[in-house]
Amino acid sequence: MTTIRLHDTKTRRKVEFAPIDPKDVRLYVCGPTVYDRAHLGNARPVLVFDLLYRLLREVHGAAHVTYARNFTDVDDKINARAAQTGRPIREITDETILWYHQDMDALGALRPDHEPRATDYIGQMVAMIERLALAGHAYAAEGHVMFSVASYADYGALSGRDVEDMIAGARVEVAPYKRDPMDFVLWKPSGEGEPGWDGPVIEGESVGHGRPGWHIECSAMAYQLFGESFDIHGGGIDLQFPHHENEIAQSACAHPEGDFAGIWMHNEMLQVEGRKMSKSLGNFFTVRDLLDRGIAGEVIRLVMLGTHYRKPMDWTEDKRAEAEATLAKWYGILHAHGFTAKMVEALKRAGDWTVDEEFLGVLANDLNTPGAIARMHVLAGAKTPARLVPFASALELMGLIEDWDALADLAGADAGPEIAPEVDAAVSALLAKRAEARAAKDWAEADRIRDILNAAGVQVTDMGGQASWQPGPGFDATKLEGSA
Repeated sequence: MTTIRLHDTKTRRKVEFAPIDPKDVRLYVCGPTVYDRAHLGNARPVLVFDLLYRLLREVHGAAHVTYARNFTDVDDKINARAAQTGRPIREITDETILWYHQDMDALGALRPDHEPRATDYIGQMVAMIERLALAGHAYAAEGHVMFSVASYADYGALSGRDVEDMIAGARVEVAPYKRDPMDFVLWKPSGEGEPGWDGPVIEGESVGHGRPGWHIECSAMAYQLFGESFDIHGGGIDLQFPHHENEIAQSACAHPEGDFAGIWMHNEMLQVEGRKMSKSLGNFFTVRDLLDRGIAGEVIRLVMLGTHYRKPMDWTEDKRAEAEATLAKWYGILHAHGFTAKMVEALKRAGDWTVDEEFLGVLANDLNTPGAIARMHVLAGAKTPARLVPFASALELMGLIEDWDALADLAGADAGPEIAPEVDAAVSALLAKRAEARAAKDWAEADRIRDILNAAGVQVTDMGGQASWQPGPGFDATKLEGSA
């Protein structure tokens, strides 16, 4: 089995991934707050952890990996959008989730196994808050419930920050109900017209109508889905502090019997043409903006994966053009060698859909996507369909191909003459008879059929125990007439 090594943010070193249970590998990633279209920076963690999900499935088996990514659908930004537009909150969040799915699907991202919405787990959040209060880690004050940072000795371990230094330079909300400047909100009151639920009961009294703080959401959802310990927690580097630091504190104090996340992974941020993406600089755009400009999702994905996830990623027009040219070349190679969905399915059934071990080893080394892409350039130089299989499987594992029957369109290649159904049926019948002749060792009949196909300009590819065909130079369907 391939060894996967990942950089753990918490220990600040690369570690060998050893799942808690190899038959139940669990990955949790913080998802979007759903009030607007996903911008290009939002897509980076989606693609990074989609690739990790694919790698884990390849190594441990698809049935043994579970991926959860949440939707934050209760938040001040959502409330503000509702107030601004006059639209119901649920209508806004439903629409935004639909957009998100459409855009991420276009980038080739697999849907996670679980996509919990925060509002479906309010009861679990309330229960966790009450548990924290009973253990002395939370307190009620003026309709709020606050987490006491001083009660958790390891606070700051993930981000490497010293609590005293953080207090000294803290840019945190100053509020009279806080016992300590670093304490953070677990529950807060809801104003008129804002969504709210019955609050936790602290020391025998309800704190009142309100809604959860952001940080408790992921802690409660991860616990409900995965229990007190799971394998990997991921997200953007902007979430390392305070969101993930606070998640650890809450989860470790509510469930000290567990370890919460075994490995923490964070992707770096995105720039555009060397500058931070922002509306004020005029370089801010959404994923949908790029798709509507005609930039294929596979191109966006290849540009993103061209930079290692732990390095800042710079989106440039030069990289976009280079990715388009690379993919057109790769798709063209596979199209020219007869790869189709039928052929790929046959190869998989026959156990001939092989993965290049060097490619897989490079990718398993902390998702070294630049190295994996370099290896793919080498694999693409193979000269026969059989030897191109490792390249084709690498393309699929990287999420850069979904529809194998669309290779000609993706490559921008001339797909050749349109094939009438009766012509396809005639060629398929000849191929079936050729297979029967070979099985019966009637080599004369097999050679006769081969000569007919060659004369008509039919190119045949035999792989995975199956034969596929496409029209070659000088294709002439009339030469098939009466040949069966």
